[in-house]
Amino acid sequence: MEIPEIVRAKAVAAGAPDWPARVPSLLADLQRRWGLRLGKVYDAGTEALVVDALLDDDTPAVLKLLVQRPGDHARHEATVLRLAGGEGCARLLRADFARSALLMERLGPALSDLNLPLPRRLEILTDAAARIWRPAPESGLPTGLSKARWLAEFIAATWERTGRPCAERTVAHALDCCERRAAAHDDERAVLVHGDVHQWNALRAADGTFKLVDPDGLLADAEYDLGVLMREDPEDLLAAPDPRARARWLAARTGRDETAIWQWGNAERVSTGLLLTELGLLPVARDMLAAADRIARDFV
Repeated sequence: MEIPEIVRAKAVAAGAPDWPARVPSLLADLQRRWGLRLGKVYDAGTEALVVDALLDDDTPAVLKLLVQRPGDHARHEATVLRLAGGEGCARLLRADFARSALLMERLGPALSDLNLPLPRRLEILTDAAARIWRPAPESGLPTGLSKARWLAEFIAATWERTGRPCAERTVAHALDCCERRAAAHDDERAVLVHGDVHQWNALRAADGTFKLVDPDGLLADAEYDLGVLMREDPEDLLAAPDPRARARWLAARTGRDETAIWQWGNAERVSTGLLLTELGLLPVARDMLAAADRIARDFV
């Protein structure tokens, strides 16, 4: 099977350049052990090879083979799917952590394929995310505190590594937001969050609702998921008279804290813009960092 170039680039960036060469044997083993018939490769994945599959009883499914790298990424994703139980997220059918493989229910088209206006997309995505939010204190997932610290380290290092593609004050503002979210973390208030809520990760289910896929998995304040929605659609933020209006709308719709949404959004926008720069996805990376520059310059 042809591995998408963006997935190959992710393997290199993750320190697993030999992973693509091991994919054929991994797939053959999973086919044999799980009784799968594999079909087309999805080209929308960025961190995994995603393939249509049929089980022995002709149940349609999707096989996700994650880039194998240090950490418990597959286990964290499986934990979110298991705890959600098919509510707001795709249903998990099987998992093999040694091979970083997950088998999930097959869903319909992505929200990104439907060309819906931004307000309607935000409604769908907030509704899907809210169905996941629940206490999960013994899940073993990373916390919002560790995520905020990781984001700060990643932003500082990647900004230098990519040749400082945004303004220094933009990075300083993002780091300040990371520090504030780290200080605000509360284990008792933390809930299960998806961690990467956007229109490419929302697929239509048979009942017409949308379910999320590819969770990162965190125990954090729910505002983290809404902050991810603040980083998306940067062209809208570039054109908006006041980018904070989106944070106010998200807070009003969900009953969550506007300031926390805004701060997570600033951190996520810069970190993702830098990541996309490193991966060579320059058009969207430039827009994301341009929006971050504008916000740090005019709305701090």
